[in-house]
Amino acid sequence: MSGKLYIVATPIGNLEDITLRALRILKEVDLIAAEDTRQTLKLLNHFEITKPLISYHRHNEEVKSHILIQKLKSEENIALVSDAGTPGICDPGEEVIKKAIEENIDVIPIPGACAMINALIASGLSTAEFNFLGFLPLNKKLRKEKLEEIKESEKTIILYEAPHKMKSTLEDLKDILENRKIVLARELTKIHEEFIRKNIDDLLNEIDNLKGEMILIIEGATKTEETENELNSLTIEEHYKYYEKQGFDKKEIIKKIAKDRNVNKNEIYMKFI
Repeated sequence: MSGKLYIVATPIGNLEDITLRALRILKEVDLIAAEDTRQTLKLLNHFEITKPLISYHRHNEEVKSHILIQKLKSEENIALVSDAGTPGICDPGEEVIKKAIEENIDVIPIPGACAMINALIASGLSTAEFNFLGFLPLNKKLRKEKLEEIKESEKTIILYEAPHKMKSTLEDLKDILENRKIVLARELTKIHEEFIRKNIDDLLNEIDNLKGEMILIIEGATKTEETENELNSLTIEEHYKYYEKQGFDKKEIIKKIAKDRNVNKNEIYMKFI
């Protein structure tokens, strides 16, 4: 019998956003694995919870994952928390979760705050389909590839960015967004929460005066007649890869290709079985 690994979402700003279930789990577990023990201690003290803490962050994931798995195998129950929001979403957690699953240890999500979802639902942009790209890569080649993905994607795009890098990211995006809508969500759930819905030039003029945690929500591209003609000039395989790069699954891709080419989707489906 092994212990259980609880993936506990914590508030991204307003402490009232913690769930009753999260509080119960934090009180019941044997150990809390925290991205920053000092930050988590503030949360625990606020709710008068006393538990042993162990650090688990990007720079010690490999070593600490092994230690946590051993403790779980020794029937200890562990809560994994990040500084704010849901662990594993651009925060540590992925490694120990994978290892726990490999060892047949129960991994139990405790739902709660997630910055990207809160930014999306209040953005006013389409929530039907979206791509979360996290932080853009620093590597120039990889960054260019991601920017190209944003340019081509018909889905709403969600980006995280550090405040001191936001201006350079907006400058990189300027040439590819043209007249697409963009929303900057700032300081979600905090006193200075703000949704800025302006064109990218206006955002660039204001960005130096803005502080706090920021998220960008970008409207998906609209296919033009020129784009449709370009797509139809591709081979079926190239057409498939075009949508695959945007994150669509096989069923969605087949529907889109059939619509682009004005043919029955079964005809496209037969080419990929």
